[in-house]
Amino acid sequence: MNTNYYYTQLTKQQQAAYYALLEGLNSLAPSFMVPRLDGHELFDIWFLLRIDHPEVFWSGGIRYKYYEDSAYVEVEPEYIFEKKKIKEHQKALASRVEKLSRAAAGLNDAEKLKYIHDFICTNVYYDKLKKQYSHEIIGPLGQGVGVCEGIAKSVKILCDALNIWCIIAISEANPEKGIKYRHAWNIVKINGKYYHLDATFDNSLGRGAGLAVNQNVPAAEDIRYDYFLLSDRQIYRDHEPVIWKVPECTDFDSFYYKQKKLSFTTIEDIRKRSLQAVKKGKAFTFHWRGDHLIRNRLQEILMIIEEEASAKSKHARVQVNMSQAVIRVIFSEIIPAEQLVEEDANEGELV
Repeated sequence: MNTNYYYTQLTKQQQAAYYALLEGLNSLAPSFMVPRLDGHELFDIWFLLRIDHPEVFWSGGIRYKYYEDSAYVEVEPEYIFEKKKIKEHQKALASRVEKLSRAAAGLNDAEKLKYIHDFICTNVYYDKLKKQYSHEIIGPLGQGVGVCEGIAKSVKILCDALNIWCIIAISEANPEKGIKYRHAWNIVKINGKYYHLDATFDNSLGRGAGLAVNQNVPAAEDIRYDYFLLSDRQIYRDHEPVIWKVPECTDFDSFYYKQKKLSFTTIEDIRKRSLQAVKKGKAFTFHWRGDHLIRNRLQEILMIIEEEASAKSKHARVQVNMSQAVIRVIFSEIIPAEQLVEEDANEGELV
């Protein structure tokens, strides 16, 4: 399934340019003709077709030439690999996507999304060097590294292979808030409803958080779901508004922590679950939705958790995602260097 979502948002003239660009890029032509549009408009269409079609991973940019009185421009694409190498990568990536999707073919849609999300969180590292291929599916699926754009494209191509409606959302930078770059994530549809899914943010939160304190914590227990199936109200607490219009996401009921009965509304709920977790010697992560997670409320929660830990001669290390009101607790016999760590999800970037 490929929704071609952004194509459907274009005018007829823009759609003609979109398909001319797509056909030219797929043919790996050194140059080709495209219906004439303003330069900025043409670049936007090139960008949109690449997030509609993440399988087009070899296009690093475009240049164009105008001809007087012509209804067309000549586009000269920039390819990030040689033609022979592109074909080799195409074959390898097609095999990789087929193998990954085959393993999840028997799951329902919600389980498929969790499978894709968990694959990213356990197999992909954020590329701090920001290599060009990390913006494409070849980074996460071929090299195990990526930035937000490459991760969102990888989620989409796996959703496409598993017949799940999925698009990529793009937000603008906001230098006044210290957000220097655009950010990319996904919007998916299951059971007729739309949700946000930001695997990049969950990847940055989950990577090694528990293992740094307790080497016995399995990797699967370390995965975070703070940004898995969120509503608009939730995602825009720490995401900027999108550049291009996307469907509204209004449902909260499929949020991971609510589904798992880990979304608490009372302090007593936290006390009970803390007691259970410390008895079993397990870390646990929960969402607070009793009221706004302000400093006073957070301190009260920390006190309750530490009381239950102390009763079993343990100490609690707490990580908190204030924006999403998600708290992760790790119990240990060793006094942690920091009892409370505030987490910032990785913004990623697009160029």
